[in-house]
Amino acid sequence: MNYENEVMEEVVKWKKQLLRRSSFFERTAKKAQVKINGYIPEKVHGIVTESIKKMVEATLVGSNLIIFNKDVANLTFKEREQLVKESMKHFQKIAAVEGAGTGAGGIFLGMADFPLLLSIKMKFLFETASIYGFDTKEYEERLFLLHVFQLAFSSEGYREELLETIENWDECKDELKEVDWRAFQQEYRDHIDLVKMLQLMPGIGAVVGGVANFKLLQHLGEYAMNSYRLRMLQKV
Repeated sequence: MNYENEVMEEVVKWKKQLLRRSSFFERTAKKAQVKINGYIPEKVHGIVTESIKKMVEATLVGSNLIIFNKDVANLTFKEREQLVKESMKHFQKIAAVEGAGTGAGGIFLGMADFPLLLSIKMKFLFETASIYGFDTKEYEERLFLLHVFQLAFSSEGYREELLETIENWDECKDELKEVDWRAFQQEYRDHIDLVKMLQLMPGIGAVVGGVANFKLLQHLGEYAMNSYRLRMLQKV
């Protein structure tokens, strides 16, 4: 079996996992997240909302463009994927250090983690796109990045629609002009609230922050790789 066939099998398994119905535990956790939202200080809500708005706007206008400085033009699909995995490990370490540092500082420094982590995630996505050979100077590719981000941090009811858009990107991209950042930030916030709020707690914030950020980058990396695999394998 060649590498492309192996990857296709992995993508099929990932899609099944993505579209399965949430477990009882996951549904219970979701309800807890919604309840916790009511206890989060309004200042924190404001920081998260504004951070995501700025991130979406910056991505759409290309002001946070990251250009991968290695020549990947002649690399095989397998070699590109190895570079993506190395990139993910690199950004996981950065995110973990950042999360541990802000988590150790209590609630006020902990709030700074939201915009910092968003920046790290987007840098990783831009680099991933470049490694796979997509030009992030093009508006449609930056829009695709945001859809990948949304898919990684979206609720069960929204995933199928996002996955369909990503799978049929060439047909859908012309109909998409921008991203609804309000819906974007609500989905993202609901997805990570429970673990990230623990980061603000004295005593355990540093540990929780480091581990949480490491896992969140790993999660995003899995979704990014499989999203780009769907596009790459269509060309094979």
